[in-house]
Amino acid sequence: MKLTWLGTAVFVLESGKEKILFDPFMELQGGHVALTDDELLQYDTVFITHCHFDHFAFTADKIDDSDFTVFCTRQCVKTLERFEADQDRVVEIQPDRTYPIGDIRITPLRARHIAFRWRYILDTLSPWRMIRYTGNLPFLFWANRTFKEAGEIVAYDIKAEGREILLLGSLALDPAETYPKHADVLILPYQGNNDLPARAREVLSVLQPKSVVLSHFDNAFPPMSRDVDLRPLKKLMQEEFPDIKVVKPEAFRTMTI
Repeated sequence: MKLTWLGTAVFVLESGKEKILFDPFMELQGGHVALTDDELLQYDTVFITHCHFDHFAFTADKIDDSDFTVFCTRQCVKTLERFEADQDRVVEIQPDRTYPIGDIRITPLRARHIAFRWRYILDTLSPWRMIRYTGNLPFLFWANRTFKEAGEIVAYDIKAEGREILLLGSLALDPAETYPKHADVLILPYQGNNDLPARAREVLSVLQPKSVVLSHFDNAFPPMSRDVDLRPLKKLMQEEFPDIKVVKPEAFRTMTI
């Protein structure tokens, strides 16, 4: 299997002839990585973990210009209806049901979103950042009102070629869900809270993956996002999870799993 990070929470999974895109997002002015229209429209299959704008807005905007099929939650389906998207290419996923894409098997699992904290929001939305990125504010205001996850968020348990990847949409688990332990790769979103190492500890203690690939640590939609300091996570991993390999991916550089 091949795995490529395209910024924010965007990943491409390749196995055999299949190429699957997860949570596409085109970063705003000031972001470091930019998924382009041409890159988004080349895929046949898109999976969405939840319908916050930074995981879903550009799928909603581009679906009628594309040939891809979108697998997403009921809340995302309802949002696509507002965009008058072609419903023939929308699949409402059901947790614990497996979806075969070629030889790839993808099973949605119930998950949770990381809890936002006012301190984190105030630290991120500082006055100077609001001024610097004022051009992004109209879109962000509209997008936050339009794209709501409504408590519907999934993780994806992905199996192919004798390997297992667990892809999280946010840094939290549902205590009522049973997750696979010791996955070959855990894709771990790392943004959204002032207590990120503590939240990562909770997740890693439950899942105990063999390796971790980070996502969502970049400054994709300023002023509501920022580059995350990864040094506290590095310290946590060295002290408490020394056997788990952690990879900070380089955008558009493919990794072999």
